[in-house]
Amino acid sequence: MSFLFHQKKVVVGAAILLVLATLAIFAPLIAPYSPEYRVARSHQAPSVEHFMGTTKMGRDVFSQFVWGARSTLSVGVAAGVAITMLGTVVGLIGGYMGGRVDRGLDLLTNAVLVIPNLPLLIFLAAFAGTVGPSVIIVIITLTSWPWGARLTRSQTLAIKNREFVLAARMVGESKLRVALVEILPNLLPLIGINFVGSIIFAIVTQTTLEYLGFGDPLHVTWGTMLYNAQNSSAILVGAWWDVAAPCAGVVLVGLSLALINFTLDEIANPQLRSGPALSRWLRWTRLRTRALQVRR
Repeated sequence: MSFLFHQKKVVVGAAILLVLATLAIFAPLIAPYSPEYRVARSHQAPSVEHFMGTTKMGRDVFSQFVWGARSTLSVGVAAGVAITMLGTVVGLIGGYMGGRVDRGLDLLTNAVLVIPNLPLLIFLAAFAGTVGPSVIIVIITLTSWPWGARLTRSQTLAIKNREFVLAARMVGESKLRVALVEILPNLLPLIGINFVGSIIFAIVTQTTLEYLGFGDPLHVTWGTMLYNAQNSSAILVGAWWDVAAPCAGVVLVGLSLALINFTLDEIANPQLRSGPALSRWLRWTRLRTRALQVRR
């Protein structure tokens, strides 16, 4: 784990994410106004009092940005956890059990994969009507788990015939213990990549659905901020700040998680390490080996 903190991409990504998470967690203390109250003139430009400006309804954009960060990040993390758990369970069971179980789960995975994701999301959201964050989490989870399941299944198929797994079977270990103790720990880098990617996808998908008008307009998120800005023609009247704030939030979250994901990719697949990254990895490995030898 200490290797991660020596990577510039991880440090920068974690710093950005930490700032946004702090805003989200302490939103009641940081936001100067309630996100639903009219506190100034319509579309007031950024100033000392309202440094992110105001909306057409006279609401403070910074207060909405902070509260929107709480809602958007909560949905992203919750959906990311659900997508990762479902995909990991399906992929692990299918890859390890094989036979009819694998064929049945693989058929289900392929059936969901071939359906266009965004049109299906829009259809489900339209069918459900105005949807809140919890419904959005369910919709995203039910339509987004197959990618992680395919990756997990492929890796499980590669691991289950290795010597340490075969040895565990030979000594009489149960299938459940072999899957959870012998195989699952070797899938952790892949699960981490799937989790980070799922959060990014969930946040972008939630923002898209709410921007299209399928979210609850009374619930402040970055997506509903964009929806309200579009309805008020913010760009046409020159109120660029009304659109820039939520867009910046989505971009910063995506950037921070992408930087972290790049390093996880390098750990999971050493072939991606090249040039300076490879040199840093080898130098860190040598130093760690020497430190262990000294302790002994």
